[in-house]
Amino acid sequence: MVAVMSEGWVPTAEALETSRVAAFTRELGFARFDELLAASVDDPAWFWDAAVRHLGLPFSAPYHTVVDDSAGIAWAKWFVGGRTNLARMCVDRWLTESPVRPAVEWHGEDGSRRTWTFRALHEEAEGLCALLRERGIGASDRVALLMPMVPEAVAAILAVAKLGAISVPLFSGFGVDAVRARLEDASVAAIVTADGTLRRGGRVAMARTALDAADQVPSVHTVVVTARLGGLNEAPRPGPDVVSWPGPRSGPSTTVDVPTDHPLLLAYTSGTTARPKGAVHVHGGLPVKVAAEGAFQHDLGPSDTLLWFSDMGWIMGPYQITAALANGATLCLVEGAPDHPGPDRLWRIVAESGVTVLGLSPTLVRALMPHGEAVVRRHDLSSLRILGSTGEPWNETPWQWYFDVVGGRRCPIINMSGGTEVGGALLSPHPVQCIRPGSLVGPALGIAVDVFDAGGRPVRDQVGELVCTKPWPGMTQGLHGDPERYLETYWSRWPDTWVQGDLASVADGYWYLHGRSDDTIMIAGKRLGPIEPESALVSHPAVVEAAAVGIPDDLKGEALQVFVVLRDGAAAGTPELAVELRELVASMLGSSFRPSSVVFVDQLPKTRSGKVMRRLVRAAALGSELGDLASLDDPAALDAVRRAIAGGDSPR
Repeated sequence: MVAVMSEGWVPTAEALETSRVAAFTRELGFARFDELLAASVDDPAWFWDAAVRHLGLPFSAPYHTVVDDSAGIAWAKWFVGGRTNLARMCVDRWLTESPVRPAVEWHGEDGSRRTWTFRALHEEAEGLCALLRERGIGASDRVALLMPMVPEAVAAILAVAKLGAISVPLFSGFGVDAVRARLEDASVAAIVTADGTLRRGGRVAMARTALDAADQVPSVHTVVVTARLGGLNEAPRPGPDVVSWPGPRSGPSTTVDVPTDHPLLLAYTSGTTARPKGAVHVHGGLPVKVAAEGAFQHDLGPSDTLLWFSDMGWIMGPYQITAALANGATLCLVEGAPDHPGPDRLWRIVAESGVTVLGLSPTLVRALMPHGEAVVRRHDLSSLRILGSTGEPWNETPWQWYFDVVGGRRCPIINMSGGTEVGGALLSPHPVQCIRPGSLVGPALGIAVDVFDAGGRPVRDQVGELVCTKPWPGMTQGLHGDPERYLETYWSRWPDTWVQGDLASVADGYWYLHGRSDDTIMIAGKRLGPIEPESALVSHPAVVEAAAVGIPDDLKGEALQVFVVLRDGAAAGTPELAVELRELVASMLGSSFRPSSVVFVDQLPKTRSGKVMRRLVRAAALGSELGDLASLDDPAALDAVRRAIAGGDSPR
């Protein structure tokens, strides 16, 4: 179980009085937030209707039914009868009220900067919308977006939405095969990309990847290229037409208001051995859920600037666009790495742009910690009000560093748990709640979550499956082209119950995550989430990060094997230190969970967004099938794990 830790966030008088969620609580007649939370979980339809009205989210035609689950909870429809559009919610609504307020601020890795107002963003989106329409793109056509973190990426998703077409965001680090697989699965008609981007001083040729993939997919007839590195200079070639953007404009393009269940985007998750899953999100679901989270969890409003360090190809790309712009806030985009060309780059940008809400993954925080506190504190971060995170469980030490050093103990850490298919958070703190280190506190507003044991019974004080028992607006409307896979993946284990695939527990009223269910380690019949041994290991001063996996064992079924990155490199990993780390885990978790071996590695395989890919670590340890490598950021990390295994590990 998770130990109770004392150092954390206690809401200030200001948060309890002036935060947007506090104002919403009072507006609905509740004296305390926990009363609002309970009511929202009990009656989600009432809550989400109230949220739409409070946030002023525009519907050109009003809905007559908040939620219709007559086809079953798995196929629930939201805001039935209404018409709207993501672009109307995020940009069009602000053109009269505040057209010159900054909408997007961009920092290039080479030091270049650009700022677009809401009017400028609208004009850029209109221009691309007109171009795509001229190329024959219309409602329900799929348009892939292989974009770096540049303002044009924001305009692109809004332009596609304006047409009623469907965006297919792709991770900027994908290779040709990964791009091709998603283009084929979605029957993509056009691609919007950039000639390239910068990362750690290198030039990444994105348009070349897009074109090579498009050549293999007959449905693609147009590739639109925006210039980041000087333009795409190559001879005419067979295959899809290549069009430059921005270019000559044929005139304005209007936003098409679509039914609320009209598809907005296909958000692909990475597969393991199966093909990637394309989660279907719609105009009347995802934007409402995310806009509410931006307001009530991250306290975003027109005076705020949001910087969430991620990639436009993952769900956090559309998420940050919607969370910021639907609430009238400024979105800050950062090209490249947070610590290049200098270790303080991220903190300098936060100070220069007056960022008020900053989102970082736990793994990224752990990667920034070795640069030291001084590089953070040389910059004025007093603009920060909220710290965000998502994607994986926290260890106590990096959580406390984020809270103490980055936030100055002034900012709550809003640690969300959700996913691509969720369209937001199932679990999340709110600024008016006490927050313990590493905790998600409890349900997000309007979300009926629980923890089930193997028999489908609610449990507390033990690790179980995180589930949801009522529908919510952000939930995927199936998987593209595969309704049976959707039902099998999320709804088949228990009746009318969404199984998230995460391990969770509730201790002393606080909710915690323990990793993915498929990362579960079963040792002599005892279920262990990887986060617990990893947290024990990173509490040692020599350890930067760790990955824990289960490997077959004749006696116990599975044994615990841990892979450790040291501050001074793998060469510092002596047999004596290995024994010390094994005993540290045993002392904190019990002798049953003493690692069978410790492997010292120079780095761990991760996604570009910073998640450790434990399945690849385990596959390397077993010499088994690696599965989908499309989201792997640096193949050298996997090679490092293989070399360490081949070189032997510590004494058992």
